[in-house]
Amino acid sequence: MSTTNHMDKARQIDDATRRRALLGSAVEWYDYFLYGTMASIVFAPLFFPSADPVASQMLSLASFALAFLIRPVGGVVFAHIGDRIGRKKTLVMTLTIMGLATVGIGLMPTYDAIGYWAPILLTFLRLLQGLALGGEWGGGLLMAVEYSPSNKRGLYGAIPQTGTLFGLALGNLTASGANAIFTNEEFLAYGWRIPFLLSVLLVGLGLWIRNAVDETPSFQKVRAENTTARVPLLETLKHHWRAVLVTIGAKLLETSTFFIFATFSLTYAISVGFTRGTALNAILLAAIVAIPVMLAVGALSDRIGRKKMYTLGGIAMIVYIIPYFWLLNQKSAGLLFLAVTIGFGVIWSMYGAVLGTLFAESYSPEVRYTGVSLGYQIGAALVGGPAPLIATWLLQQYGGSYIPIGVFIIGCALVSLLAVAFARDKHGQSLD
Repeated sequence: MSTTNHMDKARQIDDATRRRALLGSAVEWYDYFLYGTMASIVFAPLFFPSADPVASQMLSLASFALAFLIRPVGGVVFAHIGDRIGRKKTLVMTLTIMGLATVGIGLMPTYDAIGYWAPILLTFLRLLQGLALGGEWGGGLLMAVEYSPSNKRGLYGAIPQTGTLFGLALGNLTASGANAIFTNEEFLAYGWRIPFLLSVLLVGLGLWIRNAVDETPSFQKVRAENTTARVPLLETLKHHWRAVLVTIGAKLLETSTFFIFATFSLTYAISVGFTRGTALNAILLAAIVAIPVMLAVGALSDRIGRKKMYTLGGIAMIVYIIPYFWLLNQKSAGLLFLAVTIGFGVIWSMYGAVLGTLFAESYSPEVRYTGVSLGYQIGAALVGGPAPLIATWLLQQYGGSYIPIGVFIIGCALVSLLAVAFARDKHGQSLD
């Protein structure tokens, strides 16, 4: 089949493919972020009890962060499969592993029931989540980007990124709903389990949809021309190492701020006096607002470029991050909702929307899955998962001051802006 035929096929089914990629990504991110939500509000006393509540909370957040260390492994393993045998089969595998791990967490006995085995088994299941997500993101992104016409690649690439927000919003919605339905005692006893067990329905739907997805035109072209990389990781490191470094650097700002807003802000808001439900709802609203903002930013990047949008967002975050914590400390629910919506819903979306497309445009099709997954997951492992833990430690070390947390984020932003300056921006050009 010729390259033209592959592109014609892409144009015929791209809308359906985008919807499937979006839902599949949302399912896996729901599972992954739900753990972060529960690690912030209930896992500390249930699985990591100690005489010091701060120590318990840090252990709980550490279990959340550990998954990021294995995400690069998952990225390499599943990206190898994705670049060798296809995106579709790989995504089915990652979704299945994620679903089994999430349901397992919902069925886990607590520390009171089985002692030290509880945090050990919980952490093991969390590592399985990280392994699965390591291969998921790159495949979900490529299912959208590799079907897109060149003049709409930014918009299409933003859609699986919104899957992250759908997953986060859905996780917060189920957690907030369970929190509202049950008393505090009931929520701690069994209410927290329900959102994890509901994953069975979402995973089943996701598998049904993904089984109907065809391989992307880019991969079909690689397979038809017999240019599949024998060892994609080695090819990537040999010929695309600069792009990998740029990907890692550009990821730092996006991942650190995401988990400061989505995870650490829950703990911080509760610590300054907000209720658990109010904090959950603030993040839920911001995630909902971010979805149309990301789509608009993705479409705008098709006109002015990914690098410009990323740079504008990065500068805005440098200016905003310290005032963000000041707004939370005013202890006003209205200011809490406003602060999170501006920071997460708008500013984070400015660079979060274009990140995936910018990465995909940096690699050739035979190693694209490996390249984007490797750089993305290493960047996430460096500061993404550890961000809530780092922020908690900084807060404790500096007497409750949020200024060091702001300095940490500003440092991440400066590194990312430098990396993006060296990135390739191919908006309006052919992907392959």
